[in-house]
Amino acid sequence: MTAIKKIFGGDTRQLGMIFALIALIVFFQIKTGLTLDPNNVNNIIQGNAYILVLAIGMVLVIIAGHIDLSVGSIAAFVGIVVAMGIRDWGIPWWLGILLGLVIGGLVGAWQGFWVSYLGIPAFIVTLAGMLIFRGANQWVGKSLTVPVPEAFQVIGAGSLPEVGPNTGYNNLTILLGILGCAAIVFGAIRSRARLVKINAEVEEAWVMWTRLALICLVIMGTMLLIASGRKGFPVSGLILVALVLIYGFISSKTVLGRHIYAVGGNRHAAELSGVKSKKINFFVMCNMAVLSALAGMMFVARSTASGPFDGVGWELDAIAAVFIGGAAVTGGVGTVIGSIVGGLVMAVLNNGLQILGVGADATSVIKGLVLLAAVLFDVYNKSQGKPSITGLLMRNRKGSDSAAPAATNNPAADATSSLSETTRTEG
Repeated sequence: MTAIKKIFGGDTRQLGMIFALIALIVFFQIKTGLTLDPNNVNNIIQGNAYILVLAIGMVLVIIAGHIDLSVGSIAAFVGIVVAMGIRDWGIPWWLGILLGLVIGGLVGAWQGFWVSYLGIPAFIVTLAGMLIFRGANQWVGKSLTVPVPEAFQVIGAGSLPEVGPNTGYNNLTILLGILGCAAIVFGAIRSRARLVKINAEVEEAWVMWTRLALICLVIMGTMLLIASGRKGFPVSGLILVALVLIYGFISSKTVLGRHIYAVGGNRHAAELSGVKSKKINFFVMCNMAVLSALAGMMFVARSTASGPFDGVGWELDAIAAVFIGGAAVTGGVGTVIGSIVGGLVMAVLNNGLQILGVGADATSVIKGLVLLAAVLFDVYNKSQGKPSITGLLMRNRKGSDSAAPAATNNPAADATSSLSETTRTEG
């Protein structure tokens, strides 16, 4: 047990959702024999990538202490405008994507202005946005289905093509896995070397190499599994991976990320420390709308057409993924990786129940119980003075920054305590 704690950097209880995800995969594989089928894994990624994109934006909104109910309607509105622009205005598909992102940014700026500068609660603003943009979707599209060209469909339904010699696997998918593992190993070695150079405390070498071996095993196992099917790694999965890397870095390694946690944990304390909370709130709302636009286009691309009922209930799926992943209702706590794990738990659960032939009514009940159980477990841990489910993912690894103050179990507190230094850095 001590060795496990060293490898994962803390109490293994904090990996509860990851273990739950593994348990679900094993259970449904035993019951159905299809969960780990290459084509089914591909379908899980493609069929849930847009929800996971929403979860990435939603976790920042919730960390900042807000909620966004308009994401599904914004996605549907952007989807229909882009589909009609490509069909009726003759714009190329790539320009359609740019158009959709610009519209998302404008919508986000609109909602962010109300929340940040007029002081209207985000719940009310986004509830209004949900109604406004749902109506706008049906008004613009006249409640009709609008198809999109095959070139546009790549971002939602495309996969890496087959290149090179016939190996029985998709070569680009294997190469992607190798490059990913190499990047992770190189980053870990470089980080360790930097710490050694300044005589900082570092973890034991066997701990680092064991952790890296486990990560690379998971990556290569997944890539080999997908590559053995008829299709390569999904393009929507590539988009998702890129967003996870970008937003994971922003939330954990940048001043902006610290400020978001600080505002969500204690807005007044953050403002006294020099944080411009209005700008932070504006950013998270605007960013959420842009990711909603991207998610809407990915869904339209996969379904080959935009329709009047796109986006219905998406906000609930995204919020559920974030809370299952360990975010706090009160703000200040949560991670991008945790939200992705929470979304994958719901995705595997949905997929497994569908394969078993469970009805939509029972599936909805089970998903609701899973959400309640995850939040209850998290609340219980906090009431006992223990870290949240994904608290591990918010901690610096042992020795990663020996010159910094010791991390607490509250990311918002850690962020607030470092704001004086970061604001000086900004100056």
